[in-house]
Amino acid sequence: MAENDLTHFNADGRARMVDVSEKNETDRTAVAEGTVYMLPATFERIRAGQIKKGDVLAVAQVAGIMGAKRTPDIIPMCHPLLLTGVDISFTEHPQPNADGQSAITVTASVKVHGQTGVEMEALTAVSVALLTIYDMCKAIDKGMTFGGVGLLKKTGGKSGTFIAPSRDERARAAR
Repeated sequence: MAENDLTHFNADGRARMVDVSEKNETDRTAVAEGTVYMLPATFERIRAGQIKKGDVLAVAQVAGIMGAKRTPDIIPMCHPLLLTGVDISFTEHPQPNADGQSAITVTASVKVHGQTGVEMEALTAVSVALLTIYDMCKAIDKGMTFGGVGLLKKTGGKSGTFIAPSRDERARAAR
């Protein structure tokens, strides 16, 4: 990567917020996901609505949406954006994996019509939703872990569409 490809640094090597005023406004989307791993008993209590703090997935869904909206407050060089849509969904994995853990995958889809993309908003939404699940369940399962947080797809803007390679494709490429 050439030095001038680092858009968040000025000529003196200091951080800067990128000037997007000359960029065209386009419809832009981003989809990200991440997974929280937990004891099967924790998973079952979430499913049964037996977590004392309340409906874990409902609270995590609202937290993810709030996280997307507040991204520029916590990621220093992100532009404040007027998001046109944020959707958080969950995929449950009740069957324990090889480590004996059940899981919940969080997927965030974010949209905007603007001059810069929403990848950071989608990633922040996923991260905040995952952290909220942890926060609501930590009293019974402090060993929860996270994995696979990443961008699945983005559309719009000058760079066009990006679709992340599957895990299998990444593993083959690494060989």
